[in-house]
Amino acid sequence: EGSLDGTPVFLGCSDQDPYIPRERVHETADVLQALGAEVTTCIYEGLGHTTNDDELQHVRSLLRRPVDRSEE
Repeated sequence: EGSLDGTPVFLGCSDQDPYIPRERVHETADVLQALGAEVTTCIYEGLGHTTNDDELQHVRSLLRRPVDRSEE
């Protein structure tokens, strides 16, 4: 039980990540969406198990979003 109503989530992964299967990323996105999260999923071709500039830009964008504290 729980709610992530409106919580932004970014999931980035490579199609060739040796540690995180692409299917697991999609399953995780489904669970988080069912809990109300606003999920953005990006699967990058040939990246392996590392990060890229696009992923970092997504994270920066999430961190710049204002926080709604009206329910505190």
